Amino acid sequence: MTAAGVTIGRALRHRSFAIGTALTLLLVLVAALSLAWTPHSPYELDVPNRLRAPQAANWLGTDAFGRDVLSLLMVGAQASIIVGVVAVGIGMAFGVALGALASARRGWAEEMVMRFSDFAFAFPAILSAIMLTAILGPGMVNAIIAIGIFNIPVFARVTRASANAIWAREFVLAARASGKGALHITLEHVLPNITSVIVVQGTIQFATAILAEAALSYLGLGTQPPQPSWGRMLAEAQTMMFTRPELAIFPGVAIALAVLGLNLLGDGMRDLLDPRLRRSR
Repeated sequence: MTAAGVTIGRALRHRSFAIGTALTLLLVLVAALSLAWTPHSPYELDVPNRLRAPQAANWLGTDAFGRDVLSLLMVGAQASIIVGVVAVGIGMAFGVALGALASARRGWAEEMVMRFSDFAFAFPAILSAIMLTAILGPGMVNAIIAIGIFNIPVFARVTRASANAIWAREFVLAARASGKGALHITLEHVLPNITSVIVVQGTIQFATAILAEAALSYLGLGTQPPQPSWGRMLAEAQTMMFTRPELAIFPGVAIALAVLGLNLLGDGMRDLLDPRLRRSR
């Protein structure tokens, strides 16, 4: 059996990784399917048929405006994925660069990056996002910027800590002795050896971004109408908790499954990619 086969077999036997992968793929497939097909248009208002119970024509019923709930959930997955991918991409691009710089240069560069991270962590993620979107204005783009900015210090600290461990390894010391510069060593030796750590952290931050987007949309600061959003579906359903509780249950379950799947996927990837954890299993 090849090494790749062993890796795939081990991954399939890892419960957290398998469940997380299945839930994450379900999220992606639902979002992809909604680009081509939904049971009904999520933008179509049908007031005479508002608040209909689940039935053959509307599998999950309709909301207070007569929109098909299943269609709203499917298209709402698009907003969650877009915000998660772009916000994590922003945080990863700038955070990894700052963390690698801090580890390579040390001294004042490392001190500045760490103090910036400490200042950013003094404010909770959701509070920081609310503050920035309140200043910049509501909308998906501003929500992405706000969540992305919060992700920068997260990736900077993770990158710096992981890179410091690599800089102390013998092969890096040999590279320095051979005359290679800090940039060359960072690109050739440090970053390739911490890629798995960054990917795992990115998966976890993806889940955090989905949760933050839902919270901002719930408060009216995230994705704006008519674009469907799971968080805004929760906000619109809160006045009908005792008459139609399923209108809040459906988007709440969607958010919970998406976050759970990504967290399980990240946990499984960490176990599979960390040699020390592989040996202990």
